[in-house]
Amino acid sequence: MLRAVMFQVFNQAIPFPGWMKEKDILKLPEKLLYSQGCNWIQQFSFGPEKYAGSKVYQKLRSCLELFKNEWVYFCASKEQMERNKMCRSFFSDDTRQNKVYEALKFIMLYLVIEAHENLKDEEQIPSFFHLLFSQDTCADPLSYMMNHLNMVGDTIGLEKGELCLVGYALELKIKVLHLTKYNTRNFEMIYPADHKREWHEITLMTDDNRYYNIPVIVK
Repeated sequence: MLRAVMFQVFNQAIPFPGWMKEKDILKLPEKLLYSQGCNWIQQFSFGPEKYAGSKVYQKLRSCLELFKNEWVYFCASKEQMERNKMCRSFFSDDTRQNKVYEALKFIMLYLVIEAHENLKDEEQIPSFFHLLFSQDTCADPLSYMMNHLNMVGDTIGLEKGELCLVGYALELKIKVLHLTKYNTRNFEMIYPADHKREWHEITLMTDDNRYYNIPVIVK
């Protein structure tokens, strides 16, 4: 799922999210540790690589730097043919693309932490987070990381509902075509439902909610 999402983001040169510029995502690991006391982030695992311990902050910063630099690099290219060539190079390099996915996983975790803090302060949060925190396996950010996010890229992929979180993170309207539900009202679903009008749209298709592909539009 993350590969199909990031391919479209890079290939279409979708603008870097405004909130990431404002927050400076490179500083998020240290901010969570020193400002919010989230030292449990040391248990964040990078796909099959388990628990980096105190090295996690350096590893996360490296992933976030590549994530940001690659995005800016693709956006700087104004020619579609050039971006196609750049995508072929990037998405054939497992090391680079896996670091980008780990960065995105961490950004998703940051949004979960932020939403949980806002919930404790009785501030308004998107309805998706209420559904997330109502589950026994992710009642708080730590349990979400340990029971869900840490396994992504190792033994499982993201769940369908987490497309909402990806959409919030990347400021995307994600349209999913459910092939097994053709000719029903659930054939085309939008994530998150409360997306902002100015967000860019990407399209995925699936027939099992496990594997997601990019539809090819013949003009």
